[in-house]
Amino acid sequence: MVGAGAVAARHLRTLQAMDGVEVAGVADPALERARELAGEAGTAAYPNHMELLAAERLDALYICVPPFAHGAPELAAIEAGLPFFVEKPVAIDQPTAAGIAAALAGRQLVTCTGYHWRWLDIFDRAAGLLAERPARLVQCAWLDKVPPPPWWLRRDGSGGQTIEQTTHVLDTARGLAGEVTEVHAFGAGGLPAAEFHEVSVASLRFASGAVGTVASSCLLPRLHRAGVQVVADGLCLELSETELVVEADGRRSAWKADADARPRPDRDFVAAVRGGPDRIRVPWPEAYRTHLLACAITRSADEGRPLRVPEGSGEPQGGAPVDRADGRG
Repeated sequence: MVGAGAVAARHLRTLQAMDGVEVAGVADPALERARELAGEAGTAAYPNHMELLAAERLDALYICVPPFAHGAPELAAIEAGLPFFVEKPVAIDQPTAAGIAAALAGRQLVTCTGYHWRWLDIFDRAAGLLAERPARLVQCAWLDKVPPPPWWLRRDGSGGQTIEQTTHVLDTARGLAGEVTEVHAFGAGGLPAAEFHEVSVASLRFASGAVGTVASSCLLPRLHRAGVQVVADGLCLELSETELVVEADGRRSAWKADADARPRPDRDFVAAVRGGPDRIRVPWPEAYRTHLLACAITRSADEGRPLRVPEGSGEPQGGAPVDRADGRG
């Protein structure tokens, strides 16, 4: 386990509940915190991932670090040929993620990421409905508070709200409606301490022809709304982490998620590492495409111009400006 914060602790407890799974070590620069979490598993603590990898014989690596700490642990896991699980976001920016993508290309490594909304049973129900009536309009929102970590308000700590927080609904929107090819975003300030936009909006153009929006804010005292609304022919659905509401052909129905989906990626990852069926819904390369979208939105808001979203190994800074010679602007 690389990282010893609250998210790492949640994964550790899920893993401990699985038969035949042993947490072999915990690494964190905050060594006392690493020792505390390692104590729960009766295992060793290390000050960094290098010492952990040098000391232990591992089957897989969990990387549960803040956005700014991604990069080196993933590259070390790839070099060692270790399957790895990464908590979102996969990096603080696109160049860091592009370096990981290049190192991972062509490798047959099992990877998984923590975009657990894709494992929701209500996500499956929503996707089934949209298979019959494809999305035409997609509206995403993450309206929330500032999380506690002191690095969160720093651009060099979190990457900004879209990259660190709104990324969940961006990944969900991609899962329901496909790839986004173009974005145009705007942002504004609000909190004096912040180094990024505390409110932002973006227009989205999907490869399918659908259009969409995403709105983000961290100015509120608590989570107000986080979800995706999709409009199709005769159908409107609203999906959050806990509920799906559907209006179709004049009838309204609602379903609650049957359980917390967060342990499900862990179970599928462990099963795949053991050589079982690969049921991983968001491996690292899939999460990378969500990250490219978040980076393109962030850059578009900074620059105030439309950008194309790279397909997988695109431009180092998050996308190319849109050429309006095609007559669409």
